[in-house]
Amino acid sequence: MNVADLKIKNLVEYKNQIYTITEIFQRAGQAYFVKIENDIHSVSVPADSIKPIKITEEWLQKFGFSRTYASDQRIRYERPETFIKYDIDLSSKKILEGLKIYGNAIKCKYIHEFQNIFSCLFGKEAALHMGYLKAES
Repeated sequence: MNVADLKIKNLVEYKNQIYTITEIFQRAGQAYFVKIENDIHSVSVPADSIKPIKITEEWLQKFGFSRTYASDQRIRYERPETFIKYDIDLSSKKILEGLKIYGNAIKCKYIHEFQNIFSCLFGKEAALHMGYLKAES
């Protein structure tokens, strides 16, 4: 992954497990590393060894989205904030797929991208609490 796309508290995958980034650092003259943690492990690894987590219907539900529309072409999920939606395009072209904020389409295929957008929108870090994403103080 490109380290420039990462922030502290982003969710990422490493060795088929979900981790939270707790630190991003660079050793003198070397590549970037990230410290990642979950309930079982805490480890520092090269940033290019972690993988993004693709947004799925299951993740959307964990982040507080609810399915509000479904057809043969599209599935729409919405959050309680009326201006945030996510469309899953069921066609092979995937033209309509992605995050919609105030009606504007934003390419957003991965969890860390959504977390970063959410953080910028609300001015607070996004965190997963009790299975739902909310703004932390």
